[in-house]
Amino acid sequence: MFDQVKVVHSSDENVLKYVFSRSDAVAEAVLYKYPTYAERTMICCSTQSGCPIGCRFCGSGDYFVRSLTADEIFEQPERLLTDTAIAASAIKRLQIMFMSMGEPLLNLKALIPAMHRLHVSYPQASLLISTSAPRVDYEPLMIAAREIPTVGLQFSVHESTDQSRNLLIPFKNKLTLKEIGEQGERFLFQTGRKPFFNYCAHSANTGGEDVARLVDLFHTDVFNATVSVICERDESIAAANARQFQPASDFASKLVAAGYNTRVFNPAGQDDIGGGCGQLWFVQSWMKEHPELAHPSIGNGREKVHTPQLVSN
Repeated sequence: MFDQVKVVHSSDENVLKYVFSRSDAVAEAVLYKYPTYAERTMICCSTQSGCPIGCRFCGSGDYFVRSLTADEIFEQPERLLTDTAIAASAIKRLQIMFMSMGEPLLNLKALIPAMHRLHVSYPQASLLISTSAPRVDYEPLMIAAREIPTVGLQFSVHESTDQSRNLLIPFKNKLTLKEIGEQGERFLFQTGRKPFFNYCAHSANTGGEDVARLVDLFHTDVFNATVSVICERDESIAAANARQFQPASDFASKLVAAGYNTRVFNPAGQDDIGGGCGQLWFVQSWMKEHPELAHPSIGNGREKVHTPQLVSN
């Protein structure tokens, strides 16, 4: 369990960041209300301390410490829900998302028991896994998703070609876009629930040809779409998110016209506390203060790369 929990307030009163730390790990979680906790509460929590994947737009992409235990994953939403000061059962729409820091599918051994515990404690909560699709055995995930009817799956696609996606996500041992489409079909077949693909829209990947490629890869009768505002790595340029929202919104309209059920994700608090996935300035500071624990990730550009070890309770 974590020794310290720091609550960081934003100028946006609808979001709080929590920094969980102990001598050998740090994690972050974010608590949102839309517009009240009773109406809709959303939690983004970590599955690893740092991340080995190395996505180049993500603030946690440079270093990896270790995978979190099931207790450490469960502790994050439990603490955040306690701080809402209302009964979780009174929340009309409760979402717990494993997308703040770390690659969930590289820690399924701890994530799956944590999800079972969360489902028992908060049976109405949607449990959404957001993954960059590493090349792992997906069967344990499929089994858990069948056993827990609130589990959802979202693939971080971000680009419409493998070549462009490889520049953003340098982790080589991952599924191709075509293979992601196949796993999405498998998830729908086994659970009856549509997966999502998440796309980071910018000026160079929002044309008609991008829409056509996405429709070919991720069939509209299988997938829903999420269009995200790009999360900046550096605190000094986080304000750019405001102008990035319009391209994301415009591209979402194109996806709707193509037949997708589409949502736009523009998390609050990015500018001053790093509210979104990857906006992990406090973790970056912790990594600098613990160089003996923070191993360079795949995308860091260092020769030494630490391979994550799966952990259990």
